[in-house]
Amino acid sequence: MQQLKQYWVAEALERDLGDPCNPDNMMSWKQVVDLDEREAFPHEIIEWLYNWKLSHYYVPEWVGGEFTSFEEFVSIVRVLCRRDQTAGIAFTTMFWSFLCWMAGTEEQKQKLASFIKDQNGTMCLAYSERAHGSDLIAGDVTATKVPGGYLLNGEKWPINRATISGVTFVIAKTDASAGSRGLSLFMVEKARLDAATYYNLPKTLTHGIRGSDISGIGFKDCFVPDDMLLGKEGAGLELALKGFQVTRPLCAAFSHGAADTALRTTLKFAMGRELYGKTVFDIPQPKRTLVDAFLDLLICDCETIGVARGFHVVPEQFSVWGAVVKYFSTVTLEKMIQDVSVVLGSRFYMREEHDFGIFQKQMRDNAIISMFDGSSIVNLHALILQMRSLAKHRAKRNDKMMEALQSRLEVNFSLDKPVPRYAPEKMDLFSRGADDSLQGLEIAIAQLHDLKDNSDVNPEVLDQIITFASSALEELNAQDEYLATSAFEFGHDQSPELFDLAKKYCALHAIATCLHMWIYNRKNLGEFFAKGEWLVLSLARLLRSFRPWQNLTISPVYVENVAQELVKLYNEDKMFSIVPFQLAKTETQKDQTNAASELQLQA
Repeated sequence: MQQLKQYWVAEALERDLGDPCNPDNMMSWKQVVDLDEREAFPHEIIEWLYNWKLSHYYVPEWVGGEFTSFEEFVSIVRVLCRRDQTAGIAFTTMFWSFLCWMAGTEEQKQKLASFIKDQNGTMCLAYSERAHGSDLIAGDVTATKVPGGYLLNGEKWPINRATISGVTFVIAKTDASAGSRGLSLFMVEKARLDAATYYNLPKTLTHGIRGSDISGIGFKDCFVPDDMLLGKEGAGLELALKGFQVTRPLCAAFSHGAADTALRTTLKFAMGRELYGKTVFDIPQPKRTLVDAFLDLLICDCETIGVARGFHVVPEQFSVWGAVVKYFSTVTLEKMIQDVSVVLGSRFYMREEHDFGIFQKQMRDNAIISMFDGSSIVNLHALILQMRSLAKHRAKRNDKMMEALQSRLEVNFSLDKPVPRYAPEKMDLFSRGADDSLQGLEIAIAQLHDLKDNSDVNPEVLDQIITFASSALEELNAQDEYLATSAFEFGHDQSPELFDLAKKYCALHAIATCLHMWIYNRKNLGEFFAKGEWLVLSLARLLRSFRPWQNLTISPVYVENVAQELVKLYNEDKMFSIVPFQLAKTETQKDQTNAASELQLQA
């Protein structure tokens, strides 16, 4: 398998953090569970990460940082969150800096970059309010213009790191009569405020990420100077929505980290636990549950990595791509963690019995990710509003459009190709009907047929991939036809049926993304990836969600081969991923794995 340099930083961070099973290591599972039990903020971990200079990877190269690509960024966040989502999420509130990289003046960008790199600074996002939730236009916080700046009044809640942060991005009404154009965005530096004019709300007790600073902030005639206004007055909502297009997809990385640990620690238990003369992993039902969980990770990997690269290739499409991956990957991996909990049996309820209780912590913590930066319903609604334009755009495709599309797909999904520099100025509130991934499904099917002359592809595997891809195209065409003839439903009064269609669109998008990943990376992601048996199983798994009647019989040999790959990655301390980069060596894990292997040989 080819070494991909965009994963080198993640591997280096892993090496330096060391074995998470060793209680003495930073971000060990024992340390993070102990902090969680005390509901304590992980100050020591955050300081260690700053000293490692990880904050530099949140600042783009063009303003003096080390950030080069979102694909690299996603791999770093996965490393953090496979150990602890509390610390990973707390540290990664720095990605709200993209609001400044998108809309700030050169002076604002340089100042924020220095704050992050030189002062160990971070920021939070103050959008929601207790009475209005995600309805930003209805918010009560105001910013009244006065000479030299504005007076802020009102409260924002709940906010992650509202208290323990130095910069707060605040959206406030500057013109109550202007509707969506009446909101403005401010990059508020607390150090420059009169401490008597703002206050923090108490910490909110939460089900998961218990040590997080989930609190709020309030303002009473708090003066903020003009140079804290981000962008133009009245552009706050537009900037907020574009900011969500960046942060929503990146939330998937939080879930990937937690899901890897949930599967890893459960597999460890299943391979070491003997019942009825064999290990739990050798029993067909638990094994299939763990294989399905692995497939879910691979599917979401294709989606999340594809989207991460898409930031650089098609940023103007992220009103669609961002909503799809935020819904699909976070919800799929949340359910996956719930599914594998069954394999732990009674250990699932014993908080200290297995790996210090890290499974239970990850399950609790991960439950919030699908709610971050807009809930599942919010993201599906954002997709619904664009589904008709997506259908119309597909109907207008021509040879010239398809040729350009294929060129973009190759750059987007070939992991060995460099991506262009991220251009945030190209982001748009609506994709105007474009969705390269799903609109490239016909191109993918044509490429699959071309592979029939390729002797290194198993004909049976290829035939099944083509059959399942064709079924997905039939569903997409049927959905387009339905949307073209159905009545438009306005605003937030969308029917449950349209939400079901949006969910199916996300599943179809995942099918297309898996196909593109396989087609463009068969030569550089190793033998297991190239064989495509995992892809057959993954496509079947996705199709079953909306085509339960289709015959999806698949050779049990494929399942066994995927199970063997899962064990192989576990034994080699590799990430459960289509890009299985090296994790820290886990000596305790190796001892138990060797013992389990002896049991299997005896059986």
